[in-house]
Amino acid sequence: MNSHENPKDVGILAMEIYFPNQYVDQSDLEEFDSVSKGKYTIGLGQHKMGFCNDREDIHSLCLTVVQRLLEKNKLDYKQIGRLEVGTETIIDKSKSVKSVLMQLFEPSQNTDIVGIDTTNACYGGTAALFNAVCWVQSQFWDGRYAIAVAGDVAVYPPGPARPTGGAGAVAMLIGPNAPLTFNRIQSSHMVNVYDFYKPDLSSEFPTVDGKISIQCYLSALDACFKRHSEKDGRPDVSLDDFDYFCFHAPYCKLVQKSFARLCVNDYVFHLKNGNENADSKYPDLVPFKHLELEETYFNRELEQAAVKCSKAAFETKTLPSLMLASMVGNMYTPSLYGGLVSLLANTTAESLLGKRIGMFSYGSGLASTMFSLHVSKDQEKIEKLLTLINDVPSRLEARSAVSAAEFTTILKAKEDAYNKAPYQPVDSLDTLTPGTYYLLEIDSKYRRSYARRP
Repeated sequence: MNSHENPKDVGILAMEIYFPNQYVDQSDLEEFDSVSKGKYTIGLGQHKMGFCNDREDIHSLCLTVVQRLLEKNKLDYKQIGRLEVGTETIIDKSKSVKSVLMQLFEPSQNTDIVGIDTTNACYGGTAALFNAVCWVQSQFWDGRYAIAVAGDVAVYPPGPARPTGGAGAVAMLIGPNAPLTFNRIQSSHMVNVYDFYKPDLSSEFPTVDGKISIQCYLSALDACFKRHSEKDGRPDVSLDDFDYFCFHAPYCKLVQKSFARLCVNDYVFHLKNGNENADSKYPDLVPFKHLELEETYFNRELEQAAVKCSKAAFETKTLPSLMLASMVGNMYTPSLYGGLVSLLANTTAESLLGKRIGMFSYGSGLASTMFSLHVSKDQEKIEKLLTLINDVPSRLEARSAVSAAEFTTILKAKEDAYNKAPYQPVDSLDTLTPGTYYLLEIDSKYRRSYARRP
């Protein structure tokens, strides 16, 4: 790349995802937790949940995914000029995950790499991505690629929130002439709330207000869609402008309800703009047309009507993006981008050409942004992008199942060992796929060392 050229079509050139090689089946967890059959699988829409034993942590997840991204794309380590990590899995209050990733670049002696960590619940990966894109588009760009990493270990104590956990990392290569580029319109909604937060630094578990958390997510979606429509500046702007739509996915059922919520917003927007076709487009929503959106977060009748009238569109535009969310769980910062990987892995190059993908990023506390990606009309570019992630379904199938009882034992052992030093991991390396980084030890000064499975 020539640093003197004004970069064109800056966006996502390639993606890589890593998730743990073991999972617990949610139906097994239902039985173990003595809850009603279908509570997790149907009620939450979750089928399998990936998790880490004591051999993996946020550092090892990110080391693995960045190494794989570079290897798959046959990149020279000197070609990277920015590396930024979005995560809420904080195991050090000072030292960044990015600084640990620099060990990958030691053999190439490339220490001239800007970027550190960015944190705000599940939104950090989006902030890292935006920062990477802005760097390539800026006067500071030196002609090299940027990498944005989103990674987390999402874990909850035993109870109703535990089945909404997960773990994984996504790495995105950013540069010009990309197959996925960014629409100029972005809309954000950011306010101070306590819906989900981690004030207790002696524990990896969050403090969660479930009802407020759902309300915050939906209100952020409302605000972002309204602003996005207004910024577009067209009276006929519509949800139909998006060919696909990916959401941050705490659990799959919330995503289906959120897509339905977008249809409600679309209906309200067209009503306010005097569109005569609004009622005929959304006949199931007509009985609710006089309600204010702020009054409807827990209106079951409206929710059911919206899900009904949006079902066909949801199955076309969003359902293909939920493969990883249902099979791995909520990965926190990588969740939205796992959705994008799922969509790409479940769609042909021909059906993606020239399409627009809506994206809704949400992080508790709260920070949210709605934006969209344009897919190139260059089929060769798209096919190259898809080829690099077409192994995801087979990798999901190749994982090992762990019983709910063993899963619970592993998580209890991790909880007991949390923040311990020195610490020697005890779980078997046989659970790891070849090429995966793992924790060797934590010494008496809390220094962590890692190795890579051959």
